[in-house]
Amino acid sequence: MDASITSPRLFVAVPLHAGATVAASPAQAHHLGTVLRRGEGDVVRLFNGEDGEWAARIAGLRRDRCMLEVGAGLRGQAPEADVWLAFAPLKRDATDLVAEKATELGAAALLPVITERTVAARVNLDRMAAIATAAAEQCERLTVPRVAAPVSLPALLAGWPAGRVLVAALERRGAPPVPVLTGRPAGLLVGPEGGFTDAELDLLGRHPFVVAAGLGPRILRAETAAIVGMAQLVASTGG
Repeated sequence: MDASITSPRLFVAVPLHAGATVAASPAQAHHLGTVLRRGEGDVVRLFNGEDGEWAARIAGLRRDRCMLEVGAGLRGQAPEADVWLAFAPLKRDATDLVAEKATELGAAALLPVITERTVAARVNLDRMAAIATAAAEQCERLTVPRVAAPVSLPALLAGWPAGRVLVAALERRGAPPVPVLTGRPAGLLVGPEGGFTDAELDLLGRHPFVVAAGLGPRILRAETAAIVGMAQLVASTGG
């Protein structure tokens, strides 16, 4: 079974082992058959976030139904960066971009945070999860980031896990660069386009696990700050 790098990758939420039979989702079946023009006998690669990556052969494909027969293991599960991204939701296209690029950069979790200046009226969690899944499939990751339900900034801080640093991206505050956090679990907090209010800044300052950081000399759009900050933080943790 030749599972070359050109073989499509699919995330499946079921155990993977040699000889298993896996049913693809209707959307995956449509994508394989209609978009990629794959058919019976063609090879795909499967991962589930726990069992590594496996080669599988298309055993049957009709419209929105596809059965896959799992063959040989290709890669074992390996540790990944334990970095979360907490961000104020933006307009749809910008939020989609953040979800996609944060996944590519290695975010382990995506946490929408409602701040006083958040502009998005609602968050489509199913859409965000679908974008994160597609990005993980494309970028060769072996996991898909967890997508959390939106919470207020006070609720995020109140429930923040002990031992996990929260790096708050603060511009115009003279904050130092992202600190070196090798091997430590961490999170990045990015506010809305209008920034955090004074009351929110005071709230952040009252929590010892919050570390203020600047992302460079320029004022960045919120979506750019999320991408740049994630790249810096993942690098600082050694991920």
